[in-house]
Amino acid sequence: MESELKDLNPKLNSQQQQQQQPPPPQPSSDPIDDSSTKDDRPLLKSDDSAAPPPLISAANIEELAKKYAAYVRDDVYGTMGRGELPWTEKALLGIAFLTLVPIRVALGLAILVSYYLICRVCTLFLAPNREDEQEDYAHMGGWRRTVIVQLGKFLSRAMLFVLGFYWIKQTYRNPEVAGSFNAEAECKDQSEEPGRPGAVISNHISYLDILYHMSSSFPSFVAKRSVAKLPLVGLISKCLGCVYVQRESKSSDFKGVAAIVNERVREAHRNKSAPTMMLFPEGTTTNGDFILPFKTGAFLSKAPVLPVILRYPYQRFSPAWDSISGVRHVIFLLCQFVNYLEVTWLPVYYPSQQEKDDPKLYADNVRRLMAREGNLIMSDIGLAEKRIYHAALNGNNSLPSVLHQKDD
Repeated sequence: MESELKDLNPKLNSQQQQQQQPPPPQPSSDPIDDSSTKDDRPLLKSDDSAAPPPLISAANIEELAKKYAAYVRDDVYGTMGRGELPWTEKALLGIAFLTLVPIRVALGLAILVSYYLICRVCTLFLAPNREDEQEDYAHMGGWRRTVIVQLGKFLSRAMLFVLGFYWIKQTYRNPEVAGSFNAEAECKDQSEEPGRPGAVISNHISYLDILYHMSSSFPSFVAKRSVAKLPLVGLISKCLGCVYVQRESKSSDFKGVAAIVNERVREAHRNKSAPTMMLFPEGTTTNGDFILPFKTGAFLSKAPVLPVILRYPYQRFSPAWDSISGVRHVIFLLCQFVNYLEVTWLPVYYPSQQEKDDPKLYADNVRRLMAREGNLIMSDIGLAEKRIYHAALNGNNSLPSVLHQKDD
């Protein structure tokens, strides 16, 4: 991969070689070995203290776009949201930034703080469930759970409304009409309780996906361990029953988290009162036109799953969080008066015995189903290739070690 990325921009390589030529001798300066340092910076976050990255030619951007098409932005704002805008678009941005953005920020913060206070009141004098290094309030019962779930759904939908999603088109596919969803479902596993999936499986396009699923089914998510410590959001994630993971960790903790997720999926399938797990098996976000290979973790439990397909139609700015920085994405999203979301709910997918014995086959079949019914293009790239694409757009040809880390 390193050689491929270096070949994408030979001019940059030659410039870097010229810059690396030793300057005139200076007794007070010591050589710095860049290879000894590790680049752990987040995706798309540039180092402000460093010189701006060299520009990539249009030809090289086209070559990158063909190779990493699942992460390419094709809206008015261009690659990384840094394209040249017409003056009319700049004027609209300026007006929205001064008028619409402050209103949305104020309303969004009010909703977030209000729900945090609701969660705080409902969890007073209660100890969280602590098992397997996890901490959550998802298994509480009675009026407390009812208030948290129902108000959580309502306020999540209110937050989407504030962000410009005034109408959400939802389609529910009938298995009797579209019999090609799962041809074996009618003749197998009839002993299983119909309509009770262990997990909701969705394609992943943006952080907005989480808000929608909270407003529809209020499931539990898999989140980074650091989320539990965030102000306001931390307590809300515990009320959701999130399973916390250390994403970059390669320790034995990974197996423990996988076992917790599988147990949660089985429990949700068996127990109606248990929270449903919400899983994004692609492992990262795309531009919404593609669907990446599924990881098998969501299918190890052998429980039926509920596939959901999300789409964000757009005219100016795409809500997809693919190759654009988080701050830039939030600003452009807030400046867009109307945003659109279309959701397709497929029938519950009951695995065959062969799929239960082979989780990879199970995952591949669900992925093919979602690709066919959602008119999505199947891609064979993943998170590692996304990091390479982001590094190339930032003019980084050194390929830091983090880019070589394959996602499991």
